[in-house]
Amino acid sequence: MSSKKPVLKEVPDVVVNIVTGATYKKGRFLGKGGFARCYELTDIKDQRFYAGKVVSKLLLLKNHQRDKMAQEIRIHRSLQHKHIVRMDGFFEDADNVYILLELCPRRSLMELHKRRKHVTEPEARYFTKQIVEACEYLHKIKSFIEI
Repeated sequence: MSSKKPVLKEVPDVVVNIVTGATYKKGRFLGKGGFARCYELTDIKDQRFYAGKVVSKLLLLKNHQRDKMAQEIRIHRSLQHKHIVRMDGFFEDADNVYILLELCPRRSLMELHKRRKHVTEPEARYFTKQIVEACEYLHKIKSFIEI
């Protein structure tokens, strides 16, 4: 069994939801995780901005990988809380699955920490309160979410 990662295709500059016809222009790179790359995507028709989570289908070849992706989408689309990034939709093309997420204008706590190397005590209280509220919400609804 090889541990070599597949070479992923470049995300196209323009992506199209073939079901709805919506067209998105790829903007700046926002970051990457274990499976996904994230770009700013702009809906060409209405100029709305999204954080586009892009997962290559080369990373979804096994059943359990596809199941995990489907589960993430099912769970995330059911969440509605002011301190949890909103999912606005998803679609796929021949190469990728695209998840459209709320674009957070103030970026992330991680980016703030990288930029400034510390947060103040009032900032820590502010962020901790938001995180606790989001965790309470998730805990409260966990039995209602279809996993």
